[in-house]
Amino acid sequence: MIAATHALARRWLDVLLRVNDTPERTAAAYALGVFMGFSPFLGLHTAVAIALAFPLRLNRVAVLLGVYSNLPWVIAPYYAFVTFMGGVIMRVNPPDDLRDRLSDMFELSITSQVFWDEVVHLLRPLLWPYALGSLIGATVLAAVAYRMALLFVIRRRQFHQRAR
Repeated sequence: MIAATHALARRWLDVLLRVNDTPERTAAAYALGVFMGFSPFLGLHTAVAIALAFPLRLNRVAVLLGVYSNLPWVIAPYYAFVTFMGGVIMRVNPPDDLRDRLSDMFELSITSQVFWDEVVHLLRPLLWPYALGSLIGATVLAAVAYRMALLFVIRRRQFHQRAR
């Protein structure tokens, strides 16, 4: 199973890296995906990234690989951290009783209107810190992703050229 997964990943990389784009454009496509994957557009990131990839004529596979760099176990800590940092920058503090209110809120049914009213009331003051923090975080991660992807694509293409 692991060998099959490894072989599939290698085939996808080979397909991705044999496109006629320059290494810089492939890296830019990946970086755009990383930016969108970690941006405030959570839930819309795939659609927005693909919508941007078409007019920019970027490799959509590279964009999607970047978008899905934001893995499920990363989402909560990442957005909590960047929202906190956005709050620090904007001098917005979370409510003092945030932990207690969150705990009380999750005793309610997620389908109840009371639950969603409490979510909106509790998170409204954190909307702008969330937006600012995640834009800054996404920009930093995209810049790092661009450099790493550029080096990776260049080295991988050199390896394929030597193997021929």
